Amino acid sequence: MIVITWDYFMPGLPGIRSSVQWAYMASGILENMQEKIVVKNLFKVFGKHPDRALKALKQGKSKDDILKETRLVVGVQDASFTVYKKEIFVLMGLSGSGKSTLERLLNRLHEPTSGEIIIDGIDITRLNKKELRDFRRKHFCGMVFQNFAILPHRTVLGNVEFGLELQGVDKETRHKRAMEMIQQVGLEGNEESYPDQLSGGMQQRVGLARGLAVDADIILMDEAFSALDPLIRRQMQDELLQLQNKLQKTIVFVTHDLDEAFRLGDRIAIMKDGKIVQVGTAEQIISKPADDYVKAFVEDMDRSAVLTAGSILQPLVEQAFPNDGPRTMMRKIRQNKLTGLVMTDKAKTLKGYVIARELADYINKNKDKEDIPFDNNLIQQPSIVHLDMPLTEVINVYSDNQFGPVVVVDHNQIVHGVVTRGSILAALSEDPDIQVMDNKEK
Repeated sequence: MIVITWDYFMPGLPGIRSSVQWAYMASGILENMQEKIVVKNLFKVFGKHPDRALKALKQGKSKDDILKETRLVVGVQDASFTVYKKEIFVLMGLSGSGKSTLERLLNRLHEPTSGEIIIDGIDITRLNKKELRDFRRKHFCGMVFQNFAILPHRTVLGNVEFGLELQGVDKETRHKRAMEMIQQVGLEGNEESYPDQLSGGMQQRVGLARGLAVDADIILMDEAFSALDPLIRRQMQDELLQLQNKLQKTIVFVTHDLDEAFRLGDRIAIMKDGKIVQVGTAEQIISKPADDYVKAFVEDMDRSAVLTAGSILQPLVEQAFPNDGPRTMMRKIRQNKLTGLVMTDKAKTLKGYVIARELADYINKNKDKEDIPFDNNLIQQPSIVHLDMPLTEVINVYSDNQFGPVVVVDHNQIVHGVVTRGSILAALSEDPDIQVMDNKEK
């Protein structure tokens, strides 16, 4: 496991996304995700006789009351969550919310007061000192802290090799591995440079390369890009996502910046007073905040930059099938007061769109016929968007749309619903409970 810490994060909007993030956005389900870290009922109380604080918490007393009465500091209280393999899981909250304390509990840099921390099926809270040392040697190698603790007397190559040296890796192997990681983080050509010859962003890449060199499968990052100016911070965020798509690590990322959390996180845990208030994707949090605290947190977010077509779609009220006759289609349209029908096969694969007025004209022209054959020329190709398309782009597609709603499909062209004027207006509203039901018209 790698720990990487800085102090500030640049506000940013989603651009590059991790592969896991796209999967969440496209499906909204976790059934196929493999558990990496499972935290159950975790508490951390700083001070002597922490049982007094645990008892007071059970009595419903607040963190501040406990501090006044007992001089004990409640860092984390009753935290339970799961981090899935290969995801970026963000711990987010204001200063003093407990996010950094919680992250340090994950590798027992802080000793838990009570609760379970299960990593790859092993509850590390039950390990004795020797077992924990052995477990860390395998899972927690290459830990680096604030500003990566770059060694000033070592070159870039020497710094990146350092963790491997501590592991006892032979010189040839560690040199090869270090060079690979230097290339991965974009420092090729700077192997013999010393830290004071590098910019802040380059120094942070050295620390990241050193952590990656030991090939840990879990990366902990705490307030990661604090010392960088906004442009470089944004660049580092993009590079982190690009690296994640290549290396597929499990990352737990601490930040106090909501924009940053939404930009990087596959899922986000929002914390307050040592408690986890809500866990979810950026879309889930901005669409359905758990309480007034979270609602206030997200109220200034640009919703159009976070939400996607999949999060605002409306299900089909009715649809046409290729074997339907014109009168059957018209009956569906009239019963549901629609301006047209999305046509799919039985597997919901998109076939096209039938406009009500064109269908009505066709029926009137052939009204003397007992059985009116369907004319495939009535099938139009509607505007489509994919489930994971950001709302900002969906709005552009809708603006250029010539007829009917915009159809939402997955990458197999399976129809999941439609985007209408009403669903866009509801999504952009500050009130997540507002619903405008106009899926029956453009």
